[in-house]
Amino acid sequence: MLEPEPVEIRNIEVKFTGVANISEEVVRANMSMRSGMDYDDTTIDRDIRSLYRTGLFEFIEVKRVMIGTSYVDLIVEVRPKYRVSAVRFDGNKKVKDKRLSKEITTQPNYSIDERRIKEDAEKIFDYYQKAGYSQAKVDYVIERNPATGFGTVIFKIVEGGKIKVGDIQFEGNANVRGGSLRGAMDTKKWWIFSWLTGKGKFNDETFEDDLDKLRDFYREQGYLDVEISQTNVKFSYPSRKKMVITITVSEGRQYRIGVIAFSGNTTYPSDLLRRIVKTKTGDVFKPTVLDEEIELMSDFYGQFGYLETRIRLVRNPNVTTGDIDIEFEVTESEKYYVESINIEGNTKTKSIVIIRELALAPGMVFDSIRMKTSQLRLENTQFFEEVNVVPESTNIPQRKNLKISVREGRTGNLTFGAGFSSLERAVVFVELTQGNFDLFNHRSFFQGDGQKLRLRAQLGSESSEFIIAFEEPWLFEQQLAFGFQIYRTQSDFTSSIYDELRFGFEVYMRRRVIGLIEGRLSYRYEVVDIFNVNPGVSPGIQALAGKTKVSKVGMTFLRDTRDSLITSTRGSRLEFITELTGGPLGGDVEYYRLEGRVAKYMPIFRFQKQVIEILGRTGVVQEYGDSPTVPFFDRYFLGGPTTLRGFEFREVGPKDIFGEPVGGKTYTFGSIEYSADIVDPLRFALFYDIGFVNRGAYDWDASGYNDNWGVGIRFFVMGSPLRLDYGIPLTTDRYNDEGPQFNFSFGTRF
Repeated sequence: MLEPEPVEIRNIEVKFTGVANISEEVVRANMSMRSGMDYDDTTIDRDIRSLYRTGLFEFIEVKRVMIGTSYVDLIVEVRPKYRVSAVRFDGNKKVKDKRLSKEITTQPNYSIDERRIKEDAEKIFDYYQKAGYSQAKVDYVIERNPATGFGTVIFKIVEGGKIKVGDIQFEGNANVRGGSLRGAMDTKKWWIFSWLTGKGKFNDETFEDDLDKLRDFYREQGYLDVEISQTNVKFSYPSRKKMVITITVSEGRQYRIGVIAFSGNTTYPSDLLRRIVKTKTGDVFKPTVLDEEIELMSDFYGQFGYLETRIRLVRNPNVTTGDIDIEFEVTESEKYYVESINIEGNTKTKSIVIIRELALAPGMVFDSIRMKTSQLRLENTQFFEEVNVVPESTNIPQRKNLKISVREGRTGNLTFGAGFSSLERAVVFVELTQGNFDLFNHRSFFQGDGQKLRLRAQLGSESSEFIIAFEEPWLFEQQLAFGFQIYRTQSDFTSSIYDELRFGFEVYMRRRVIGLIEGRLSYRYEVVDIFNVNPGVSPGIQALAGKTKVSKVGMTFLRDTRDSLITSTRGSRLEFITELTGGPLGGDVEYYRLEGRVAKYMPIFRFQKQVIEILGRTGVVQEYGDSPTVPFFDRYFLGGPTTLRGFEFREVGPKDIFGEPVGGKTYTFGSIEYSADIVDPLRFALFYDIGFVNRGAYDWDASGYNDNWGVGIRFFVMGSPLRLDYGIPLTTDRYNDEGPQFNFSFGTRF
């Protein structure tokens, strides 16, 4: 069969129906059809879709007029949408037009899109809600002009009064305190810091979510039949600017756990599974706790390789006792072993760096707990933006691969800037860090082997610092870290009568010794130069003017269970430090040091991230051999932004005859601090510090203690925590009573 002869497009005419508020060139620019081309239905359909995608037209139609058998004329009929000539706001007295214009996307000369305009009206309403105008109403009208094809969009606004939430009250809550219910809500009562937190204002959507949170809160207390209806919420206005919300609650009865049973379990007896489940008969029925029980049982099976075991919870209301009987239906699976490890996504990190963090290896029982531990270890390396560790099916019975998918993250940073602290005054710094360094691989820009590199230079009006630090965390592919640092630090703020310069190096090895306890063995050699000494200082300081060589070995044991190294909210940190200086190590001084440090972090409320931080430290340093005494620059001092914040730096402790701090050989320090979110990342702190420094070694007489209280602010600058504290002394001595102190510093106190 012969194919039909192609038909050529002779002419294309653009015809407007309605007002032509769009040029013909715009229509043709969005079409691929041209005169002289072969006619093609597919091309016409594609051009119609292309024109509709511009959003400029309400109707498009292409008509054909045949000219003989070989030619065709096309008539493209389009009806343009009305376009926006202007956007106006009507009724806004408290908020300027310019501010409202930032909330909307509708702009002059855009096509009129009612869906977009409606969304803009909702955005304006949300803005008013967040600003505290809880009674605001926003609508819109479009005034179209058929003669021009343009229309004016007018947003009709009824602002109402700016109302704050004066109180949130509850009725019918016979068994749950109102304070607990208010704590579960995002809607808060207006208070002194509401201008920072943005709380204390009423928002419809937030309040609807709050009602759901209240229902969930009650269900977690066993009140499964609770009813909190929005129709039973009352709003009253005791004053023109305050609102009182009254929420009526129908609690219903509190349900408890009845009989606990197991079914389908053949590998492990019910008595054993009952020991795993923490929920007991008579406990309050809490849905999330039961979900955790299911996960706990799944992990129990999973740690022995029964990866595909499924647990289903069946709830059976007991009409006799009124409790809810529960049954754990177990569907057991085969026992699986690890066949191989498949890694994907590591474009720069070596596979061995990933493998050595794993708690599973080929041939081992496929333990799901170890699999989760492996994922956590990989995430903690901070080499990857995303880590996914999952079992992967194989064709081998009872065998699964461990599949590891990663997405590389940025591990190197070059930072520079300027800062100011109450000790070092003005400083400028530049720092290069690489957390996934590879010393011997220039082809990958020295990345991929998991080594750590840090280069830092800092210059300031009162100090300077230069550091080169390197660490290999897996020496000889063993879980043994080896590192070193070379440093030079100069500080003029240490004393007003002399300057101090330290330069030297340190090498160390570190590994986990027992459980979570980490051991660190180090050797440090440094030269301490005391210079620019004022004439007339005490003999003890004058005797150490010049350079003193210090050679020491140290052993540190650390147990750290904090949830975050920077913003800790729970967990603890325990550290025991020992040092031996001089003797067979050489150097100019001989002493030993014993010191213990502890920190405990406890969250006290879920809302506003309220945390109690408790710090405790004590230590002793003592000379031995032929050394006359411990040099004053290596003794203990208290006072300043990291210890007693109501006192000047190093002003708490023994002084010489001229009142200059010379430190002590025994110290004890304690601190308790309460902190809470004001508005993320800004936090408020209230603290109390206490401590003493005694001249002699092993002298823990606390009669000469100093203490202070104060308030502070915490927030982040360039990823580093900035602490602003105002400390007020309580107990002082005649040398350090300088009155309240204002401290600000970067970093953490531990």
